[in-house]
Amino acid sequence: MRHSIIDIVQSQVIASIKEEADLEKAARSNVNIVFILTGNLITMDGYLKKLKAAGKTTFIHIDFIDGLSNTKSAIKYIAEIWKPAGIITTKSNLIKYAREEGLMTIQRLFLIDRGALVKGIEIAHNCKPDAIEILPGLMPSVIDKLTSMTTLPIIAGGLISTKEDILNGLSAGALAISSGDPKLWNLEL
Repeated sequence: MRHSIIDIVQSQVIASIKEEADLEKAARSNVNIVFILTGNLITMDGYLKKLKAAGKTTFIHIDFIDGLSNTKSAIKYIAEIWKPAGIITTKSNLIKYAREEGLMTIQRLFLIDRGALVKGIEIAHNCKPDAIEILPGLMPSVIDKLTSMTTLPIIAGGLISTKEDILNGLSAGALAISSGDPKLWNLEL
C-alpha cells in the first residue's frame, strides 16, 4: 500500500545525507525521514539497513548514487532489493517507473528563474510525483507562490543553514525542509 508523504512526515526537518560520515548522525537524530545523496551499489544496502534499524523512512536520490543507471531495471532493483520508501530524482521518466514499482517519488526542481519555476511545475503535474523538492530553499516568497500553483506537497532544500531558514520555509507553506547540516536535524519541529 502506497502512503502519502504528508502522512509520513513527523519531523518537518529532513536529514539530507551527503557524506557517509553523517550517516550515524542521521540515525541518532530526531528526524524521521532521511534523503540519501551519497553512496554506491556496494554501500547502499548497508546505509539503508542502518537507517531502517534506527526507524528512519528512507529516500534515495538516485541521481547521486554511483553505479546506478537511469533505467527502468535500476528502479526495479531499488524497489525489490533495497526497498526504500521512495526515490528522489530530477528525471521525470524515473518518477513514472518508480511509481509503477510502488515507490514514493519526489521530483527535484532547481528554480533558477521564473521559466524554470513554470516548466518545473508543468513537468511535475505531468509525471505526478508524491512531492516536489525545490532548491534553493531560501525563497519563502517562491514557496508561497508554488503552493498556489500546485496541490503537490513542497519540500524546500538547499542552502538551509539556520533554524530561521527552516521556520521561514515552513511558514511560507512547505511541508518540510531538507538540510544537509546535522546541527539542524535535532530541532523539535
